[in-house]
Amino acid sequence: MTKKLLFLLSFLLIIRPSWAADTCSRTAIINYQEVLVDVSNSGRGEGLRFYLEKDPVAKDLLDEYQDNNRPTWTGAALSTAGTGVMLAGLLRSSEGRGEALTGRTTLLVGGVAMIALSYLISKTKQHNNEHLLHKSVEEYNKRNTPRIYLAPTESNGKFGVGIGIGQEF
Repeated sequence: MTKKLLFLLSFLLIIRPSWAADTCSRTAIINYQEVLVDVSNSGRGEGLRFYLEKDPVAKDLLDEYQDNNRPTWTGAALSTAGTGVMLAGLLRSSEGRGEALTGRTTLLVGGVAMIALSYLISKTKQHNNEHLLHKSVEEYNKRNTPRIYLAPTESNGKFGVGIGIGQEF
């Protein structure tokens, strides 16, 4: 058993450097070259700023997109409260009678639910915000060259979807 585990670990260490060569971001095609759209997790869409700054409408939409993608204090507060409730549940002794709201299981489930709710709200907000980036690129493409091709692309009411492995750092 330990030999198999050591073999597996050594195999993972050997192939791990190849993972580092993968890009950790979306790309756009500009002048037949790939450009990183998200240069960092905090600066989503920042890779296109050089081009989108040429058009004031596109720049304003990009700024709104980035403002909406910033973490909010309410999401952080909800996650922190959920962690606190979970910790209280872990520190709580076994269930007693008449403790429906402050019982160990209730606190643990409530904490996990708060963290999951915070995560789902954050991801939903990010997903619903993506139209601003596409609209910004569309506004730029109306009046400027070189054209920016962003995947998934929208042309003539048809949507194209890129399939791949998403990684986030």
